[in-house]
Amino acid sequence: MAVNVSISLNPGLYIKDPQQSELGKRIIKHSILLIDEIGFEQFNFKKLAEEMKSTEASIYRYFENKHLLLTYLVSWYWEWLNYMIQIKTFNVEDPKKKLEIIIHTFVLISEENPAIDYVNESSLHNLVIAESTKVYHTKGVDEENNKGFFLNYKEMVSSVAEVILEIKPNFPYPHALASNLFEMTNTHFYFADHLPRLTDIDNKAGQKEEVEKMLLFFISKLLD
Repeated sequence: MAVNVSISLNPGLYIKDPQQSELGKRIIKHSILLIDEIGFEQFNFKKLAEEMKSTEASIYRYFENKHLLLTYLVSWYWEWLNYMIQIKTFNVEDPKKKLEIIIHTFVLISEENPAIDYVNESSLHNLVIAESTKVYHTKGVDEENNKGFFLNYKEMVSSVAEVILEIKPNFPYPHALASNLFEMTNTHFYFADHLPRLTDIDNKAGQKEEVEKMLLFFISKLLD
């Protein structure tokens, strides 16, 4: 069942908000699928237009370039993930249980969230695993940070850091642990599939359960 939801993102990422039109939603839909299929390096607006059976000019009415489009998609994911964390931990009093729910959501977000008809959650998750660091590992990161492009990520990390401090108020690195839990989730999925000697996670069935188990192991050692 499709859910009618609009994610609030920095207006500097787009020329026209794609969530507000059918064409814009098609741009979101097909860009996720195409980047997942061919990778960001091979992706361009000409190929996206062909996939959509539209024109490059129509895409440029929404996004200035493909970097901003990728940043938009990854920011959408960060905001959606934070939204799901808030929903799933609402009225949960035990902070340890909250953190377990957060980790479970990190790992299984592509399976758990309600369907949005123009977002393939599984493909978006794959995109984030493979491409998300390209959003902020750039020479322009400081300028884009000053524009607030990464606020969705920061807010998600801060919300997790608050839970960590609920568990252990004197823990000295709550934001570092919060961001590492998220990055470890994606990094070890990637390693398991492509660079298996860099992880202890298998790339066969049960991969998600193993990643979750690994993260729970680390927090049990750090926060007990």
